[in-house]
Amino acid sequence: MKRTVVVIGGGYGGTRVALALDSAADVILIDPREAFVNAAASLRALTRPDWAHHAFLPLEDLLDHGRVLRDRAVSVDPGGVTLASGARVEADYLVLATGSGYPYPAKPHDASTSIAEQLDDLCATHKELSGAGRVLILGAGPVGLELAGEIKEVWPDKHVVIVDRGDQLLPGFLPEVRAELHRQLDELGVELRLGTAMPATAVGATDIRFRAFGVRINTDFLADGRLTPLTARAEVPVTERLNVEGYEHVYAVGDITALPDPKMASYAMTHAEVVVRNIRAQLDGDRPAAVYTPSAERRILLPLGTRGGVGQLPTPDGVAAASARVVYERKGADLFTGRFGPGSRSA
Repeated sequence: MKRTVVVIGGGYGGTRVALALDSAADVILIDPREAFVNAAASLRALTRPDWAHHAFLPLEDLLDHGRVLRDRAVSVDPGGVTLASGARVEADYLVLATGSGYPYPAKPHDASTSIAEQLDDLCATHKELSGAGRVLILGAGPVGLELAGEIKEVWPDKHVVIVDRGDQLLPGFLPEVRAELHRQLDELGVELRLGTAMPATAVGATDIRFRAFGVRINTDFLADGRLTPLTARAEVPVTERLNVEGYEHVYAVGDITALPDPKMASYAMTHAEVVVRNIRAQLDGDRPAAVYTPSAERRILLPLGTRGGVGQLPTPDGVAAASARVVYERKGADLFTGRFGPGSRSA
C-alpha cells in the first residue's frame, strides 16, 4: 500500500515535490487556488494581456495519480492537516510549501480567485497603465526593476520612476553586475531615485504607482503551535535535511524556511529537490541522506524585458556575471512558462 504524502502549497516548491513523488506515493496537494501562478511571468502578463494566460497552470491538471484539494490548511499537527472546510487529511509525510505573499501585480490581489477573475484584474490594470504617462514604482528590488523593464519594452516613451530608500541597487551582488544594471536602466530611460523615503510623496505627480516591496510569509496556519514554534520572522525552523525541527517525516521548502536564502523561486525549487530525494529514500526503507547547505554566493537572473537584463550565476571558480544573452535564454525569453505554463507537466 502506498504511503500518503501531503503537500501544503502549490507554488514553485510544492508543485515540484508533488510531481516528482506522484508515481511513488499517494500524493495529496492542498491549495485554495484554481491555478499555480507563475510569479516570474506576472509582470509581463500585466503589460501584455494577450500573453497573460501563460502565467497560470491549472492545478487540477497537475497530477496523473494524486489528488489536488482546493482548500486551505488552517492547522497542522504531526499526523496531518485540518482544512478550512472542516475536513481532516491524514499523512505519512508532510511537506510545507505555502511560500509568501507579495503586492500585486507580482502576485494576485487574492490568490484564491479564479483564473478568469485574475485575468480581468490584469486587463483592468493594463488599461490604466496604458493610459498613464508617468509611472511610479516603489521599490528597486528585482520585482520593481523587472516591472520597469517590461513597461519600457511595451511603452518606451513612458516616464518610469523607481524610488527606494536604499542607496544601492542589488546590494551583495558583484560590482560589475550592478554597473551593467545601471547602464541598461539609463539606456531604457528609467529614472532612479535611490535614498528616497517611501511612499515618495516628493517625487511629483504620477498617473499610476506600483508597490514592489514587502514579502509576507504564509505561515498563519502554523500559528497555533500544534506542529512547531515559528521564529520571530514567522518562519519554520528546519534541519540540514529540510525536516521541520523535531520530525523526520515533516519537511518545509521555500520562502517559509528559516534559512538565509533570498525569497526567490530558484531556491524553493532547489529545496524541493532535496526533499524529494529524502522522501524517496524513506519510501524505499532507506535513511534519508540529502542535505541542503545554504550558500553565501548570491545568484539571480533579472530580465529587463526580452532584450536586456543582468545576471549572476555560480561557476567552478565562484560567482560570475551573466550576459544579457544568458539571462534571455534562461529566463527572459519565456519567464519559465515552458516549465510552468498551460499544458506543462515538468514543474
